This record gives sequence, structure tokens and C-alpha cells, in this order.
Amino acid sequence: MAIPVRVEYAHERKMRTRNTRRYRAAHWPIWIWVFFLAPGPLTFDLFARGGSMRNLIWLGTVLVLTGAAALFGQLPGAEPAPYILRFTEDRPNPWYRRICYTFAWNALLNFALLNLAGLVWAVATRQWRLRQIYTHGYTPILVLVLALGLFGVLPRVRFSTKGEGWERRYFYGTVWSVTAAQTVLLILWQALPKTHATDTLKLVVYCAVLAGMGILAAFGVLPRTRPILPGELMVAD
Repeated sequence: MAIPVRVEYAHERKMRTRNTRRYRAAHWPIWIWVFFLAPGPLTFDLFARGGSMRNLIWLGTVLVLTGAAALFGQLPGAEPAPYILRFTEDRPNPWYRRICYTFAWNALLNFALLNLAGLVWAVATRQWRLRQIYTHGYTPILVLVLALGLFGVLPRVRFSTKGEGWERRYFYGTVWSVTAAQTVLLILWQALPKTHATDTLKLVVYCAVLAGMGILAAFGVLPRTRPILPGELMVAD
């Protein structure tokens, strides 16, 4: 028996015409993290070696730039008022939303794919080459994601906000899947000995969490993964 996808209706959502200071401030750390992760090999060194002065300098740069953007309402969620109010309205997608969500997609997809590649390589060859994979693989994926964002291919990065009610579920579904899988993988990496058997277990669990969370998101079980069907008004989170 088919399982119905849970949905929301725009006219049933609580209308919000202003964003509180607390709401705006709560979104700032999200974008700090997104842009802090942007230089992938530098982030790899942070987790592999504990970081360096370069990580601190980059973090300071990100804090200043994202803080200024948030102060002037140029970060998604940090605007004085929600940009998207009407579900079917064909409005231009502001440049700051397109840039931010493009880099958010990179943070989600790039690390998830490279870690998956590292696990597959380790299981297949019994050798870890994760540093080499990051060194040679991160930049090409970054360039590809930036290109997809530039041409408006990625969800929430399109030229128009008309499809936001569906596009946001793809974004948050990916957030749930990747974040859960990466967290579980980190725990397993720290807790288990480095053997071929445990490497295989890490790969299986990592893929299972990605798939499981993806299925839950597809059926709208997870927060913010339900499609918003046309109604009167909506506020996009």
C-alpha cells in the first residue's frame, strides 16, 4: 500500500511579516558554518590535525563578512522581514540568497561525496587515501556546484522563487540526510578501531543513514520537508 506524502497548505501556515531579532540572530551561525567550510582542504586539516592559524584567520574573516551581511539583512533568515510571502508569486531570487544557498549546497554535497569516496576506496583497497581525495576532488566539485548555482539549476538558487514550496524540501531533506550521516560517521570514526571490518561497517552505516533519512524526507516526515501546496500566503523558512 502506498504511503502518502505529507503536505502543508500555504493558507494554513502562520503568517509572519517581520523577523524578530532572535530569529535573525539564530540564522547567523548557520551561514558562519557554511562559509567556514568553503575551503575544503583547510577544513580537512581542521578535523585531521586539530586546525592551525589559517583556520583561525579564515574563521575571523567569515565572522566579519557574514556578520556585516546579517546586520544589513543580506543573509537568508536574517532579513528584517521574510522575502517570500506568496507561494505562487514569481519574484526574482535575490543575489544574496542565490550565493548563500549555492555555498550551502557545496557544504552538503562536497563533503558527503568525498567522504563516501574515501570509504569506498578504503573498503575496496584496504588503504585510506582521504587526504588525496580531498586534495584532488574538492575543487572540481566546488566549481561544478558554483556553476550550477550561477545558472540557477539548484533548488533555492533558481532565478525565481516561484517553486520555493517544493524546492525547500529538497534542500532540507539533504540537510537532514547529510548531517545525520556525517555525525554518525564521525562517531564511528572516533569509537571504532581502524580495521577493514570496521571500515566496511562505516560504509554500510553511512549509506544506510543517508538513504533512511532521504526516504523520511521524501515522505515529508522530517521538519521542513513537506511540500507546500498553493494557497494564499506563505512564509519560507
